[in-house]
Amino acid sequence: MSQSDFISAIRQIAAERKIDADEIINAVKEAVASTYKAEYGFGDQDRLKVEINPEEGNIQVFAEKEVVATVEDESIEISLEAAKKTDKSLKLGDFVLVDITPKGDFGRIAAQTARQIIVQRLREAEKDAAIRQVQDKVGEVVTVFVQKVTQTGDVICEINRAKAVMPKEEKINGEFYKLGSNIKVLLKEIIEEESGNKYLLVSRADPEFLHGLFKMEVPEIESGTVEIVSIAREPGSRSKVAVRSLAQGVDPIGSCVGQKGIRINAISNELKAGAFEEKIDIIPWAEDREKFLMNSISPAEAIEVKIVSEEEKQAIIVVPDTKESLAIGRDGQNVRLASKLTGWSIEIKGESEAAGRAKPEAEVVAEEPTVVAEGAVE
Repeated sequence: MSQSDFISAIRQIAAERKIDADEIINAVKEAVASTYKAEYGFGDQDRLKVEINPEEGNIQVFAEKEVVATVEDESIEISLEAAKKTDKSLKLGDFVLVDITPKGDFGRIAAQTARQIIVQRLREAEKDAAIRQVQDKVGEVVTVFVQKVTQTGDVICEINRAKAVMPKEEKINGEFYKLGSNIKVLLKEIIEEESGNKYLLVSRADPEFLHGLFKMEVPEIESGTVEIVSIAREPGSRSKVAVRSLAQGVDPIGSCVGQKGIRINAISNELKAGAFEEKIDIIPWAEDREKFLMNSISPAEAIEVKIVSEEEKQAIIVVPDTKESLAIGRDGQNVRLASKLTGWSIEIKGESEAAGRAKPEAEVVAEEPTVVAEGAVE
């Protein structure tokens, strides 16, 4: 293979694999420099520079040498007399590039010796190109192809030939991922490892995944007439989504539910984990904080809200004695999610307890322990 044929091959590979030819040429330059050092006894400390002329296909190797009075190491030094033959303006202490390209068909030798390095760089370039094609979709819900599940529980996927990883902590508990299937995920971010390798981090457990599903199923959210204000989520179990309308006459709850529940059912079906289904409470957001706090404990009804501390965002929500267990929820889940949704620390009290009187005897049997949930804005 002649030097010009070598360059032509690079261009052909670049066109076939949709990679920038400059990336391959830079990889070849590094490979040729590495090959030259190995073949001609140069060390890592020796400064070599490779130039490739894309038009003529010439490959040249230069050594950067310091101009000195007395040469002690020919690989990195050149005498002032010899240096002035190429450039009369050079002086002691300057650096000059000296052509050390071997005679003969150096292009063929370089191509053969550096093949593995070039192949590796091509693969890396292909991966980078694949990631660049989807990088503008970070923060959106995308469809990926499931390739395998590792022993540690990570799910390895692919999207447009780019590697995507869903770590165990980003999965919905109880979900099973069938090899060869397509699943929807949130494209969370692009991760670059210390080695320089990149991959896509995806998630089904992140609250933004739920946000993305609503955006896909509810045109009013996509258009901006309905807004999701906050989300509190325990993946695979239950979520609360606070919504508001930004257009007069648009019902935010009805928009999210859809006719006969078609929209919310489509979202719930996407979140099914085997026999389990993630329940979703759609909460009307209210500018009035007391009203929003009361709404947040739905499906339970609140009687009133007592602000304990403005600074610490602590509140007591009073509910009918018969609804106290419902307001707290199993294992405190309902009040815990309400706190995350609102950002307030919420304590649930039955109306009898709040008024300082004993509960009716029928209610004492079913009494739940008082639960205080710490608020955290998602």
